[in-house]
Amino acid sequence: MARENIHQSLEVFYEKVEECPLRDRQFNFFELVYVISGVGNHTVNGNSFPYSSGDLFLITPNDCHGFDLEGTCEFMVIRFGESYVREYQWKSIDHIECLLYYASHLSGSVIAHHDDGKMVCLLVENLKQATEHEAMYSEDLIRHLVNAVIVIAARNMAIIRSQEISSNSDLRILQILDYIQEYIYQPEQLKIVVIAERFGLSPTYLGSYFRKQCNESIQHYISSHRIRLIEHRLRFSDKRVHEIADEFGFADESHINKFFKRHNGVSLKGYRDSCRKEKNSLSS
Repeated sequence: MARENIHQSLEVFYEKVEECPLRDRQFNFFELVYVISGVGNHTVNGNSFPYSSGDLFLITPNDCHGFDLEGTCEFMVIRFGESYVREYQWKSIDHIECLLYYASHLSGSVIAHHDDGKMVCLLVENLKQATEHEAMYSEDLIRHLVNAVIVIAARNMAIIRSQEISSNSDLRILQILDYIQEYIYQPEQLKIVVIAERFGLSPTYLGSYFRKQCNESIQHYISSHRIRLIEHRLRFSDKRVHEIADEFGFADESHINKFFKRHNGVSLKGYRDSCRKEKNSLSS
């Protein structure tokens, strides 16, 4: 199956169509599609979901997707590739990390909060105007608006995933997850005894409580989260291994390589090389 490419790090455009120009498409980039008006069904990897005005979909390079339109529909499309991810500048890059990680776990619209839906609608209106009327600093304005959409999308993805943790999940487990994400770069703060004391629990109870709420051990969750972030650095940044080790609180390259290889079966260099080979094969 042929894959579509983009020629810039970011492409934003409006389209009004009566039928999807191509079905079962695959991309070499990420795509956010906002439904301005119209209804139909969005099919992703063989699964079909109804859509309507106000829905926002995220399609990743691994997805095969298409839209079945019921009449005329209006869309705002945001496309960005790896170079945009590398250049992404905000207070932190946690938003886009959340976006890229949760993308492969979600289907349907990523907007879960009503008020956030209103904000995205306003942002899209401004994006449409900015793309139609070029003026001084238009490119900078478009990037800021897109970044705002990314932040809101990431926040809603986190909400959706939190709701899926357990049907019996409570506020405390969400606070513990927030704590882990906040201190993921400080391993001393993620020791079980430290977390337990922070939330007024015994270490033994914390372990059983977390497993009941999240269906996995707290140690496994912390390790998996660190692995995902390290993978992100290897795939989307040019940071050296010793810089990544410093960032995540490892003593040296040897320690981070042992940790990474224990979970992924490959060294950091091996993982980065495989990502580059994959990228080259997709673009060839």
